[in-house]
Amino acid sequence: IYVPTNPKGAERLAPAIVVPETDFHLRRLWGEPSEDLPFKPKYLVTFTVGYAQKENINRAVKKFSDNFAILLFHYDGRVLNFEGYLLNIYLCTYMWYAKRFLHPDIVAAYEYIFIWDEDLGVEHFNAEEYIKLVKKYHLEISQPGLEPDRGLTWQMTKRRGDREVHNFVEIMAPVFSRDAWRCVWHMIQNDLVHGWGLDFALRKCVEPAHEKIGVVDSQWIVHQVVPSLGNQGKSENGRPAWEGVRARCRKEWGMFQTRMAEAEKAYYKMMGITPPNSTLV
Repeated sequence: IYVPTNPKGAERLAPAIVVPETDFHLRRLWGEPSEDLPFKPKYLVTFTVGYAQKENINRAVKKFSDNFAILLFHYDGRVLNFEGYLLNIYLCTYMWYAKRFLHPDIVAAYEYIFIWDEDLGVEHFNAEEYIKLVKKYHLEISQPGLEPDRGLTWQMTKRRGDREVHNFVEIMAPVFSRDAWRCVWHMIQNDLVHGWGLDFALRKCVEPAHEKIGVVDSQWIVHQVVPSLGNQGKSENGRPAWEGVRARCRKEWGMFQTRMAEAEKAYYKMMGITPPNSTLV
């Protein structure tokens, strides 16, 4: 047997036995395998969590019905008693976790993947209604609107009270369709753990971006601006730990922009075509 269209490394297997994707569904150790899962969650929600935000995460998790599988990435080494799947690895960011544990072939069972920070207030958020709006407007990459008086990084994500959705998404509470995530996952750099700059590159993963990316204003959240991850840094030369973390974030942003520009430049050169928006004649 040799099937070149099989996944790389599986060419010697008969196609019918190849299972290229998996999931986070828990299965029992007895009975018929076909009866293990009377109900399968349609969506996946992940939070990167520390002990200090335990109560906030408990409130957030309760906002999601059984249609949502919950996966918690635990970064500060303190014992937690959360319900759901818990992965405990010390001193890591949510993009580090996402790159390593949310491979597209692992999350392919879920229609939408939520990759959220821990410091989000969800009092005004209804997950089922959010999904309805995402589907209504055919959004491939989205996020809830942000309350305008708290924790805004970009004005473009501020909640607007006169509409259901508007455009632009930042890396704070993004929601990806499985197809969009397959593209975004490949864009995440292994060594750039904070993900700064990704929000400006998300448009490369959907077409047309102005129709497929949007902020859902009528389902909004509050960014509580809790610098818990920053406190996991290391104090050096009398500087507080968070300053080193923030400096790393800014440096990574510049590195990502440079890599993206150089990668696209190399592609256009290889293809022998003029880059879009180029002034070259």
